[in-house]
Amino acid sequence: MASNRVAALRAEREEVLAFCRRLAAEEWEAPSGCPGWSVKGVVSHMGAAFHGCFTPWFFRIMRSDNVERSSDKDVAQRASWEPAKVLSEYERWSGRYLAIQGLTRPLGGVKIPLGELGKYPLGIFPAAFTFDHHTHLRHDMAEALGKTPPPTDGDRMMVVLEWMMAGLPQMCREAMTVVDQPLDLTLTGPGGATWGLTPSEGGLLEVTPGGTPRAKAEIIGVAREFVLWGTKRRPWGDHDVKIKGDEECATRFLDALNIV
Repeated sequence: MASNRVAALRAEREEVLAFCRRLAAEEWEAPSGCPGWSVKGVVSHMGAAFHGCFTPWFFRIMRSDNVERSSDKDVAQRASWEPAKVLSEYERWSGRYLAIQGLTRPLGGVKIPLGELGKYPLGIFPAAFTFDHHTHLRHDMAEALGKTPPPTDGDRMMVVLEWMMAGLPQMCREAMTVVDQPLDLTLTGPGGATWGLTPSEGGLLEVTPGGTPRAKAEIIGVAREFVLWGTKRRPWGDHDVKIKGDEECATRFLDALNIV
């Protein structure tokens, strides 16, 4: 899976570069789907994250109690930059990040804190970047500008969903205490699969690929739409989401879900 993550991120990086090189000056400054950020701000955020992996910024994020607020600061620091400079930072440091992935593979199992969002093995971070790229490019930039979002594929969607499922228990730690019965989440279409969601001690959900035989309800949605309602960019009720079984428990889960 590690090689799939890197390949997915590399493909998404190429999509971002191709998209940004076609932007007009006014499109860079247009509002994005991220409140308070322009399209340039979104690219600033992505470039800052890659650049930060090579600076003390990364250690500050590890200790942060508000990762999203730290991203706002990164964007504000680059607000006066010309689009060409923003894109240059993104291109240079994303390329360097990809270049070192083979070197960091032996450390892939080492868990790294990501502020209040939890701890994750170092090897899954390319999946986190792939999720970030997929979501920002298609929904926060292309759709915000009225452009057709670039296509994706099953391999990339698998990597996007891998990060979302890894993050779900820790990012939704408090909200997930409303779930008191095992559930199955089935996402259809390219990259889709079934995961079991089982309450465990400490209020976290245990995520099990393939589902759980004890599920009291099954939530069925479309994989590519999960990126929208799983991050609360759109209400889940606006999408093709079906519930089989304990509707009350499943609804509590859906209402509480918010993956960053």
